[in-house]
Amino acid sequence: MKKVILNLAVTLDGFIEGPNAEVDWCIMDDDMDFDSFLASVDTIFYGRVSYDAWGTYQPDLDASLAEKTMWQTIHAKDKFIFSSQYRQDEHATFIQQDIVNRVNEIKKQDGQDIWLYGGASLIKTFISAGLIDVYKLSVHPIVLGSGKPLFEGLKNRIGLRLTKTKVFKSGVVELTYEPVP
Repeated sequence: MKKVILNLAVTLDGFIEGPNAEVDWCIMDDDMDFDSFLASVDTIFYGRVSYDAWGTYQPDLDASLAEKTMWQTIHAKDKFIFSSQYRQDEHATFIQQDIVNRVNEIKKQDGQDIWLYGGASLIKTFISAGLIDVYKLSVHPIVLGSGKPLFEGLKNRIGLRLTKTKVFKSGVVELTYEPVP
């Protein structure tokens, strides 16, 4: 069965965006091997706001070949958008209701794992519904002091078991956890 993987950059003080939605603090070093992660998933789950911002994003013409290739790879994945708003989109499927059953149906399909891209509201929904199988958090060596927190307004504790750690040359530490049943 496919796994839903939350793979996300977070600051040392727990923010996924700065106070003005900036992510300029996010480091992408070559030793992070993000391409391997992308190769391990065939589906991406987005909230509508995140999809509108990044779902069809195109890098600048002067962007590196590596960045252009990364975005091309991302855009080749199956995309599901969780939103109360429905719209036709040739690049994605919109899901408005019955999230738990729809996610479980998608997880049963053949193929690779699923990247829970975000945003924060969708992540909170998935956490609350117990839909995340793997938490892969890349903690970046920066403190913002304010912004959008990753874990906000959760009603229950989440027990997690550390399964892997990686330290990159930039000082980013990738922590991989699985929920404790």
